[in-house]
Amino acid sequence: MRIRPVGAHALLLDCTAPTDAPEADLPEAELVEAWRAELWRRRDQGDLAVVEIVPAASTVLLDGLTDPAATAKQLSRWAPTVTHAARAAEATLAARTEVVVPVDFDGPDLPAVADHWGVDVPAVLRRLTGTRFRVAFCGFAPGFPYLTGLPAELALPRLATPRARVPAGSVALAGPYAGIYPGPSPGGWLLVGRTDLVLFDVHREPPALLGPGTEVRMEIR
Repeated sequence: MRIRPVGAHALLLDCTAPTDAPEADLPEAELVEAWRAELWRRRDQGDLAVVEIVPAASTVLLDGLTDPAATAKQLSRWAPTVTHAARAAEATLAARTEVVVPVDFDGPDLPAVADHWGVDVPAVLRRLTGTRFRVAFCGFAPGFPYLTGLPAELALPRLATPRARVPAGSVALAGPYAGIYPGPSPGGWLLVGRTDLVLFDVHREPPALLGPGTEVRMEIR
């Protein structure tokens, strides 16, 4: 894990493990999640003074630090817990915050997804409803969750030409991720369904329904 300064009050943790590191055999998303969980735990118990902890695809940003240099020294002495026991404990904790997403699986790109996966449409639905997803990070738009859980070999290409408007609540797939559009916007992901859940509401605390670490399960509506 490499630590880089960002501006005057932030640090960026690069979770891309060197090939000779003990963590090199772990998926990148799992390393990011391990660091996110560890840093949240450290903050909760008072070991880390930070305003924001923001995970991404391969990094974690710590923002609002009063002394980034001192925090960097702290981080160099810490390591995320990636043992089987810790993973089981994390899964138990995450299960308490599981969100069930009811989905109408009527997306226009379902046949394309089935073709990419070499199965029929019912098999795609069984895969999506049988997968225990986890929010790795949020991005692209406020409250847009990047959901991990699908096998790497099922990664999908984005559309060659993005749609000018994707409706709010659209459930979509791209690369190794599933995602749900919180509001209408352009988008190039493959649309497989839609949900009526409100993913982002500025009057709710927290505003994002699906924050990092949340377990997500899709069910047919």
